[in-house]
Amino acid sequence: MKDKITATSAVLKSKLQGVDDKQRMLIPIFKDHNNKIKELVGKEYAPGTLERYKTSLKHTIAFLEWKYQISDINIAKINHAFITDYEFYLRSVRNCNNNTAAKYIKNFGKIIKICLANDWLDKNPFANYKAKVREVERVYLTEEEIQTMLNKDFKTERLSLVRDIFLFSCFTGLAYIDVKNLTKLHISIGIDGEKWVFTHRQKTESASKIPILPVTQMIIDKYAQHPQCINENRLLPILSNQKMNAYLKEIAGVCEIEKDLTFHIARHTFATTVTLTNGVPIESVSKMLGHKNLWTTQHYAKILDKKVSEDMKVLRDKFSLTDIKSHKKII
Repeated sequence: MKDKITATSAVLKSKLQGVDDKQRMLIPIFKDHNNKIKELVGKEYAPGTLERYKTSLKHTIAFLEWKYQISDINIAKINHAFITDYEFYLRSVRNCNNNTAAKYIKNFGKIIKICLANDWLDKNPFANYKAKVREVERVYLTEEEIQTMLNKDFKTERLSLVRDIFLFSCFTGLAYIDVKNLTKLHISIGIDGEKWVFTHRQKTESASKIPILPVTQMIIDKYAQHPQCINENRLLPILSNQKMNAYLKEIAGVCEIEKDLTFHIARHTFATTVTLTNGVPIESVSKMLGHKNLWTTQHYAKILDKKVSEDMKVLRDKFSLTDIKSHKKII
């Protein structure tokens, strides 16, 4: 027995306009969105963005089968209960953690926004829905761990190369794909007369302008004549992200760093240990990281207990017990 079609003004409107109701089914709209993303990969979107939406589509199709035993659904039937049931499915059946489930729901939300923008829906099913995204503590290297890695004499060229490129990211804050895309043309003279990296983040297309520190320049010089850099017009002979992360785990073991090392930790390290801890204003850090708003950068500032301790030491000395007991004016 076929499901009864929910009568809404959006459905009536499509009927009056002579539009086949099948054109208002969810899956074709989702697929059309993904196809457009695919055409813009490398221009407006990173390959990872397409993969996330493809996975979201797979989860959506699986949810429809699990919950309703159907392969598609009229978008007019998508309501608040549909969204909450979908979230429950992701958390329970798919075993997604809190933030992963929230991301898939957010991806699905974009498809709903497309429907709303085209007047295919009268009511937003997300109107009374609020995602519960939990803040994740970001892992980063300490100054001591950076120094240990810098001083380590690796026996293989492979590990030495990966270490150098990882440290390059630690001292520039650039993500893997942005390091991979660098050429010599991205190095230019900045406002202070010194060398800077001028690039755009592939993920957000926002500009990143980063002064080159001595460690950064040392790594650039070390690989200037590397065959891969010359033949492929790259600033550094970077490996695939998968290989980089695999070798970084090996490096962590050799250096006795008890952290699950990935390339992205270098970006966290730049934001915390290299810049904020050393007194670089958060506005400058945000600009170098290519963040679109300061709120994103503030996540890093929250975890710097050491910086808080150093800042408060001035007050601790000012409000000393000696001054309090002697009734000196302290404010």
